[in-house]
Amino acid sequence: MDSNNELAHVLVVDDEGAIRYSVSKTLQRVGYTVSEAASGEEALEAMKKDRYDVVLTDIRMPGLTGVELLKRIKEVAPDAIVILMTGYASLGTAVEALRLGAHDYLIKPSSSQDIRQSVARGVERSRNLKRRRALLDAIRSNVSELTRTDVDVVKNIFDDADFDDEPPKMDEPVAEPISTNMTLGPLTIYPGRYQIAVDNQPIDLTPTEFDLLLYLAAHRGRVVSCHELVREVRGYTVDEAEAREVIRPHVSNLRRKLKQAGQDADLIVNVRGIGYRLSEQAQ
Repeated sequence: MDSNNELAHVLVVDDEGAIRYSVSKTLQRVGYTVSEAASGEEALEAMKKDRYDVVLTDIRMPGLTGVELLKRIKEVAPDAIVILMTGYASLGTAVEALRLGAHDYLIKPSSSQDIRQSVARGVERSRNLKRRRALLDAIRSNVSELTRTDVDVVKNIFDDADFDDEPPKMDEPVAEPISTNMTLGPLTIYPGRYQIAVDNQPIDLTPTEFDLLLYLAAHRGRVVSCHELVREVRGYTVDEAEAREVIRPHVSNLRRKLKQAGQDADLIVNVRGIGYRLSEQAQ
């Protein structure tokens, strides 16, 4: 049993009880918490009550089909990872499913190994999405705190000043609506798009590059070890020597993309023997 699976919750959706039982047992044997639903409608009701890291669903079911269920899941739980199963392979259906955001597409009967591998990749993606959301929340919190601090400083200046005329009224400051985009030094960050921009020039990043930059941003002001970056960005643990080999190519690619966009200064500083930090430009 893999201890990393114990906290992962999987919902298996299929109108055939034997298949639900078989798939559920396959996943439970390696430590997943598994729930079952006999229809798309039942699955949606279950998702109102619990959170699931991965939903593994048949495509052909009476009532709500697997593809229709995928659409509904993306509306009510956009971070849920959906894997579709079918005994009737169709290239058009597979393309449509992936276009709608399915994580994977399995042909029944699938081997236990194929099911476990697909779910394991889905759980890793789910955890990466949660880490990314936590990083974005941390950055927004930092930006909001800095904004409140600036307002308090200005308010104190007016409070301490000796005006001949009636001082301007500084009631509770009206907060400007916070944009979904964020500024990090010379960069603009577009959450959810794996994209940043330098001087309005967009730069497309891989999910790992994007998460790496966000984690360094959330922990700016300190050096982050490669071991910590691999653990928090990639979701597994290795020793520091191996972690450096894992992180180095991602940092190299990120630097190259920044320079191609005209960002000459190296925003990601390598602190030899320790790890990486953001330069003062991004503080």
